[in-house]
Parts: sequence; C-alpha cells; structure tokens
Amino acid sequence: MNKTIRRAAVFTLLLVFALLIRATWVQFYEGRALADDQDNRRNAIETYAEPLGDIVVAGEPITGSARTKSGDLAHKRTYDDGPLYAAVTGYASQSYAPTQLEGIYADLLNGTDPRLRTVMDTVTDGRAEPGTVVTTIDPAVQKAAYEALGDKKGAAVAIDPRTGRILAAVSTPSYDPTALTDANTAGEAWEKLNADPDKPLVNRALRRPLPPGSTFKLVVAAAALEDGLYASVDERTDSPDPYRLPGTVTDLGNENPNAPCENASIRVGLQYSCNNVFAKMAVDLGQDKVRAMAEEFGFNDATQDVPVRAHTSVYPSDMEPSQTAQTGIGQFDVTATPLQIAMVSAVLANDGELVSPHMVSRITDGGGDVLKDYDDESTTRRIVSSSTAEQLTSAMQTVVDEGTGSNAQMAGATVGGKTGTAQHGENNSKTPYAWFTSYAESDATGEEVAVAVVVEQSDAARSEVSGNGLAAPVAKAAMEAALAD
Repeated sequence: MNKTIRRAAVFTLLLVFALLIRATWVQFYEGRALADDQDNRRNAIETYAEPLGDIVVAGEPITGSARTKSGDLAHKRTYDDGPLYAAVTGYASQSYAPTQLEGIYADLLNGTDPRLRTVMDTVTDGRAEPGTVVTTIDPAVQKAAYEALGDKKGAAVAIDPRTGRILAAVSTPSYDPTALTDANTAGEAWEKLNADPDKPLVNRALRRPLPPGSTFKLVVAAAALEDGLYASVDERTDSPDPYRLPGTVTDLGNENPNAPCENASIRVGLQYSCNNVFAKMAVDLGQDKVRAMAEEFGFNDATQDVPVRAHTSVYPSDMEPSQTAQTGIGQFDVTATPLQIAMVSAVLANDGELVSPHMVSRITDGGGDVLKDYDDESTTRRIVSSSTAEQLTSAMQTVVDEGTGSNAQMAGATVGGKTGTAQHGENNSKTPYAWFTSYAESDATGEEVAVAVVVEQSDAARSEVSGNGLAAPVAKAAMEAALAD
C-alpha cells in the first residue's frame, strides 16, 4: 500500500471514530436534554396521549380532559368553573408552559412522575396512570370572595389559622384557562390576555405585592409589644399629632383630623388608624427591630411556597429615619401580597403561632394511595407571644366594633380587623389601594378564619376608596362562608 492510500485510510478511520464518539455523546449525555427540551414535539404528543389527572376541590374534580378532533395531540385539558379557580389551577396548555398547580404537579398529572410507576409499568415501559392533586380550597369561600370582588381589580386570600389550609385564593379580573388549552385556538387567546391592561393572567392573590398601607401597623404594633416599648395596647404612646418626619419639614397627619390620635394608645391608634402613632413607633423601635418582626411574619422570604411560589413581600433596609417612619404606616418601599397580610391575621388569631400555609392537602397516585400529605407535614412556629396576640386581636375587635372596620361586623361571630388605604403613584396621584385584613371566630362552633383583601381598582370615586368601604365587605363575605354551619 502506498503512502497516500495509507494516509487516506487512517484519516477515514479517524473520521469514523469521531462519528462514533459523537453519536455516543449525543445518545448517552445529550439524549436526556433533547428529550426534555420544551420544543420537542414528542413530549407534547406523549403528555396529551392520554387524559391528565385531576385537581380536586372538596372531593370533586375541577379539571378534566377531552378528546381533540384533529392533530397529533389526542387530548386537551378542560376546566369546570375555570375563571373561579384560575388563581389556584393555573393552566395546562398544548402551546404554553403550565402554571400554578398545573405546572408544579405536571409530572404527577401526566403520569411521568417516577413515584407513580408500578412493577408492570416498569416491565412494559408504559406510562403510569396519572395522579391526583387534592386542594385545601373550600368552594363556598372561594365563590363568596370571587362574587364579592365582582368587577373590581383585586384579590382575596382566606386561611384556617389553626391548620394553615388556604380556603380561598381569588384574583380578579380572572380568565378562563380553557381558552389556552387547545393549540389551534390558544395563540389568539394568549395575545388577547397579554394585551389586556388589567393583566388577568397575573395571580394577584400570591404574585402581586403592593404597598399594604395601614394593615402593616399590626406588624409594627407587634414589634412594639414584643420589644417592651409599650407594655399594653392600652398604654398611651408618645405620639405628637401631627408628627414631623425626622430630618424633614414634612408633617405627617391623619385621614381624620378630628380623631383622638395625639399620644393615642395602640388600641386607639388602630381604631382610628392614626398615622402619627405608628410612624413614630417605627422610628422609636428602629428599622432593624421592625424588619426583624416583619421577617418573623414572612416578609423578605424568597422561598415562600404554598406550594406555588409566592412573590416575596418586602420590608426594606438601609433607610433614613424619615423613611423608616413611612414604613410604619406600610408605605415607602414596603410591599406585601394578600397571602402575606392574611398570614399576619392568621398568626394573631392562632395565639401567636404560624401554621405553614398551604393550598394542597395531599397528592395521590392513580389508585388513590397518598404520595405526600401536606396537612400532616405542616409546621408550626411561634411568631409572637400569646399575650401580644391576645392584646392585638382585642384591639382588632375594637377596630370592627367601634372603628374603621365596621363593614366587617357579623352576627354570631367575633370579628377583628384592620383597614388600610395605600398611596399609589407619584404624590398619591393615582387611585389608592384599599386593604382589609381580618379574622373571625364562630360563637357557636369556635371555627376560625383569617382573610386579607386588596382592591386595586373599582368604579368607586376616589373619595370613596377605603379599606372599610371596598375591601371589608369582601372579607365579610368570605368569613361568613367559612363559618357557615
């Protein structure tokens, strides 16, 4: 063999070896990545080859599957009362990545979760029967809050303080997830929903943090009592009215100039929502102590899963004293989700303890066997002392019985609450946000519920925007449904 042929043979052999090495690399190292790629059509075909498992509310599925009329995707997702439960379920779409519970439990619901596989599935390499997601949602509470919000832009969250079970998670305006399930029609619906200025795809209950306004005064009051700055909610505070923000020439007044806010006690300060009391209290405590208490309640927690990842509620740092004063009334850079504010009321209603909030009770395999029980695995953590919780719930009762939260009064129940009206826009140029957070205990059964409501926008005149006027009636509707016999 001459030298030229020999060199050509060696070069060809090297090319063959290179191809074999590349093929081996793709098969054994890149194969999984290619298989899992969201653009791999085979994944969608496999996912929708069979009906998906269901999401269940109060023993009844609120999801289903239907045969498609054409194409290579045999089934599509369907929803019962889709707009009512959209903030809970999210959507499973043939065209877009799943969201909310549909996204978190996608593998369970499509049968690819390894925990679902039986011995026979392993032998035949078949797809397992899909599992089920059982939620903690109470349909009566969900519907009551949804209907009470109506055409307002806002959200509501209801929690059982003793168990941490989320009874309602409502976001309005809502959308029908069914519109996004079919690949043939999803594109048009997607464009329309994303172009909507009201942003119906945003989960306002869990993923839309806003300034909490005066509802945050409960956190400041808890910090003051826990720190010993004041021994009781009925001790008079050192609170000039108006209160000049430190280092400025700006006087902070109160919504009601005739309210008895000068040196008012915490009880009276909450009753009349006295800004001077809590702005001064935040400065006296200092930002570090207020932040520490806020973080005990759940602020600044970037891993708050219920199991949907909630947006972080924020208490800021590195502030000037004047800014710390503004945080005392839930302004400056303080933000919170309705979930977070509901957790504040839940802690106080539960003797100062926080039971980890969750909206999934359990997940099961295709045969109904429990794979994970979230109710049994919930944790309890003390946030404030029993004394602090008792005093603040008593003060919250005064807010409802004699103060700014009168629209939450209920027959047959003890109710406590706190209103909030948060500034919006530069120099408060836009319509304020209306908040209400509350708890109720049935006089007959002892059952409890904690609720937070925010109304971002309504058809009410600006002068009529208030936590008591807009948000408290929604909270009342949810609490009545939760405590109904």
